[in-house]
Amino acid sequence: MTKKITKSLVKTFGCRLNLLESELIEQNINSSQNKTLVVNTCAVTNEAVKQAKQFVRKTSRENPGLKIIATGCAVQTNFEEWSKMPEIFKTIGNTEKLKKETWQNLGNNNSLVSDIMIETKANPFFVSGFKERTRAFLQIQQGCDHRCTFCIIPFGRGNSRSVPVNEVIDNAQKLIDFGHNEIVLTGVDITSWGKDLENRPSLGSLVKLILKKVIGLKRLRLSSIDPAEIDFDLMDALSTQEKLMPHLHLSIQHGNDLILKRMKRRHLARDVVRFVEQARKNRPGIVLGADFISGFPTENCEAHLSSLKLINDLEICWGHIFPYSPRNGSPAAKMPQIESKLRKDRAKELRIACNKNSKSWMKSQVGSIANVLMESGNSGRCEYFSTVKTNSIFQRGTIQKLKINKMNHDSLQGVSIENHQKEIYELV
Repeated sequence: MTKKITKSLVKTFGCRLNLLESELIEQNINSSQNKTLVVNTCAVTNEAVKQAKQFVRKTSRENPGLKIIATGCAVQTNFEEWSKMPEIFKTIGNTEKLKKETWQNLGNNNSLVSDIMIETKANPFFVSGFKERTRAFLQIQQGCDHRCTFCIIPFGRGNSRSVPVNEVIDNAQKLIDFGHNEIVLTGVDITSWGKDLENRPSLGSLVKLILKKVIGLKRLRLSSIDPAEIDFDLMDALSTQEKLMPHLHLSIQHGNDLILKRMKRRHLARDVVRFVEQARKNRPGIVLGADFISGFPTENCEAHLSSLKLINDLEICWGHIFPYSPRNGSPAAKMPQIESKLRKDRAKELRIACNKNSKSWMKSQVGSIANVLMESGNSGRCEYFSTVKTNSIFQRGTIQKLKINKMNHDSLQGVSIENHQKEIYELV
């Protein structure tokens, strides 16, 4: 049963960026707006849109009188359809949802959805702190200039726009001053950060500046990055900056060159291999995650095996794997489709390969020392993004040095160095 709504709430579908923007909405929404629900939608697949609509209908049915406001990528790409839903009080576009004034006056039901494709600058928004999260997310870029055939997100987010360097540095410092020990740089396509700024600085140069200028920053992490070209400043930062975490998540999508071309990706499999080889040369022991799509139109068994081989060859541990889902309005939806069950079966094979790699890596960590950012009293994330659990209770948001003493099903188990030394002393 859906929770009864008695105050303003935000329900989020989709990516980390939506989660970040929902935090902004929660901070800016007028507290007097009782019995209001903001639904921040996702458009990455037809299923994501379907789930959001089902949630809206069910929630409205179980909460008579509730004002439901719809925003996000699904609304931006098809606002007329969402505006016609009888359960929706108001629709708000992705440009407008980042403006404080939008959430201060929600009295009328006039829709606020402008053409996001005409936006040329990143909306200057900033989330001052994350009460429920130990890692702070900092948006450095919005939109995407690429046109992958499976994706309509650029039409929900607009073209790529970079947050200027000084704003990024200032906002990062505010997050550290708020009390966060780790910052995650995020956006739609953060690898393209800087291409619309003066002198076209690279993501790697921004990373170096953040690590140099932000006082008190202990850990810096990147969200998903594109392996299409090597950013030598980023590679140098991996080599020289310990505060840059030894974990990268790559937007690979497939291991077969023909499928990559049909996806209209900017890289081939050999480019991914070259990128990973350089990253591991500069940061031995770095752990990889990756996005993969299984069952893309025209994918045969040989093409699928190419993805499987790439996962195994590169020892990718943290897989973000989806069976292909046709998206209305995307070129790939018009291509010859693979049967749904086969897409899911192939996705399962890719996940099994990633899980095998992650278990092998976790086994290798037994006996090592991990620095764990505590996300709850007894669980957190180490430098390599693996979950580490412990029997001790620590303050959320602190970084604890733990001795890894065993591997669980999907996580590591650690004991504090102090307790570990005590155990050794007692045994002696």
